[in-house]
Amino acid sequence: MTWDWQFFLADDGSGRTYLEWMFEAWRWTLAVAGCSWVVAMSVGAVVGTLRTLPGRPVVSALAYAWVELFRNIPLLVQIFLWYFVVPKIFPAFQQVPGFLLVVFALGFFTSARIAEQVRAGIQSLPKGQSYAAMAMGFTTAQSYRYVILPMAFRIILPPLTSESMNLLKNSSVAFAVSIAELTMYAMQVQEETSRGIEVYLAVTGLYALSAFTVNRVFALIEKKMRVPGFIVSGGSGGH
Repeated sequence: MTWDWQFFLADDGSGRTYLEWMFEAWRWTLAVAGCSWVVAMSVGAVVGTLRTLPGRPVVSALAYAWVELFRNIPLLVQIFLWYFVVPKIFPAFQQVPGFLLVVFALGFFTSARIAEQVRAGIQSLPKGQSYAAMAMGFTTAQSYRYVILPMAFRIILPPLTSESMNLLKNSSVAFAVSIAELTMYAMQVQEETSRGIEVYLAVTGLYALSAFTVNRVFALIEKKMRVPGFIVSGGSGGH
């Protein structure tokens, strides 16, 4: 077996090299992952918060239904549903680019998992923080905005890091609906050049680099947002 890394500099038939094609696919991967992360964080934070609202059983039940719906259906099936079924049922979605449909599928799937992390973070806080907010005359919305959520998000930063890395890796299933990301690129180039080893090693390296970058960014955020003296152990907040 001989390795030939120079094939990356060869023309792919469209006036670009395989290396340029790979970086273009990498940009698509990062675009899918980044947009899906925004959707997942926005929806997940809202749904997770709604699950903990006191005295709102109907709202909590709806949020619970969202979580159970999106986390119990395989991601690949959800992508197929959004890409092939939703536009048939709702004609307005026929004008929506396939890229956005994949973003919705991946974002909503991940939002259910983030919602559970947000819920766990809120419920892990000592009750004294809520009581202190009430004693200061805060409304429920103000208590969540200024006291509960800022501390809860600090608690869940480690699992959020893992979830963000998983989202990046899960973006690889977009190849199933022909989004030109890294996995689709690797499959097509392997068929064209029979250089599967080199291609998949290069793609693996880009996935690893991307995930490691996400890890380091979140580690920096966690360090910057750490509250001195606040310790979380055994599911309860510290002093």
